[in-house]
Amino acid sequence: MARLGRSFGFLLSATALSNLADGVLKVGAPLLALTFTRSPVQVALVGAAATLPWLLLALHAGALADRLDRRRIMVLANVIRAAVLLAVAVLGALGLMNLWIMLVAVLLACVSEVFADVSAQSVLPMTVAPAHLTTANGRVVSTQTIGNDFAGAPVAGLLVTLLPAAVFGAPALLYGAAGLLLLGMRGRFRPQPESTGPGLSDRHPRPEGPSSSTGRRSMAGDIGEALRYLWRHRFLRTLAVSAGLLNFASAAYFGVLVLWVVGDGSRIGLDPAGYGLVMTALAVGAVAGSLVSDRVVRLFGEGRALAGLWLISALLHLVPVLLPIAWLLYPTAVVWGAAGAAANVLVITARQRLIPADLLGRVNSAYRLIGMGGMPIGAVLGGVLGEFAGLPAVFLSAAGVCLAAVGLLWRVVPDRISSPLTSDASIPDISRSRSAPKGLR
Repeated sequence: MARLGRSFGFLLSATALSNLADGVLKVGAPLLALTFTRSPVQVALVGAAATLPWLLLALHAGALADRLDRRRIMVLANVIRAAVLLAVAVLGALGLMNLWIMLVAVLLACVSEVFADVSAQSVLPMTVAPAHLTTANGRVVSTQTIGNDFAGAPVAGLLVTLLPAAVFGAPALLYGAAGLLLLGMRGRFRPQPESTGPGLSDRHPRPEGPSSSTGRRSMAGDIGEALRYLWRHRFLRTLAVSAGLLNFASAAYFGVLVLWVVGDGSRIGLDPAGYGLVMTALAVGAVAGSLVSDRVVRLFGEGRALAGLWLISALLHLVPVLLPIAWLLYPTAVVWGAAGAAANVLVITARQRLIPADLLGRVNSAYRLIGMGGMPIGAVLGGVLGEFAGLPAVFLSAAGVCLAAVGLLWRVVPDRISSPLTSDASIPDISRSRSAPKGLR
């Protein structure tokens, strides 16, 4: 940890707290929704509210991240979502909570999340040396996973049962503390224009247009430059579309999974605490996957590893519906988490290396718009399909879409993601390097 520096330590600590808050909210909100309704459509609205801001605001968040101090954006975003959730927790304690207030709270908290997450992924390369990116990314992914699932999920299960208002109150305090920790980062985190950088080569030229200095162009111009860069980069474009299909299907799947797994009327019959433990098993696998991703790369190469990990995740969508056995959910979740986290490490590290530093916020947000923008649509469609065709139809359809996404990626992914896609010899090849373990989300 020491070699990554003081600022990274504060960033990682803030990541731990904010992702613990994310985990409590992510698992607690759907469980709390079950106390108001058993309708698949209404339960799926929770997932839609959590992901809709990515569709509406991702591009603007990226443009701001390339114009302003990225750390300050993260601090402000944490303060805002802390205030929103604290107000809703007070309403819950007074007995004034209902499904629609909860949906508004989740929506507003996730608006702030868009700005915080885009800036976080863009600020990390400004915090550690390029040679340590994969190591730093691995630590961030494992920390995010521990907070989101390992700790957050069981805590959420207990809070829903014992103190429902704390499902919003506890995340509010954690987000506030994360904002304070970010103030400990030293230095300036406002990007400077570059004429060259990772990912710039004859094969993937920077889009033509006015100067990239953010002070000389409109926000629309900033966004347009990022979209052009992403569109002209064949591998990043295909990766974004594949990720979009995976996330679209997963949003439909997990938006109604709680109905299949939790409650007396469900197929598997777990209680909320048991569902939280399934999420904990997912986190155990994810932590392990994020820490061994570099070894997987050395064995199979980055391209084959990424496609293979996504294939494993796609196939695991079938297990709960074909084998609805309570105990089987736990080992399935472990493998699922490991495959997903290891793939996430490869995807994020590749983006950070291939995208120029002064475009990183905008291209990352354009990528995530494509990759995550379909999630609210997927969540709603999953609820509608579950309402009229049954939950198994949702699960089988989601698995099919995930397999199609893997096939799309397989056609273009090289064995080594860094080297074949850029002529910049200064970028380390993580398929060979022994000094670059691990990765990020």
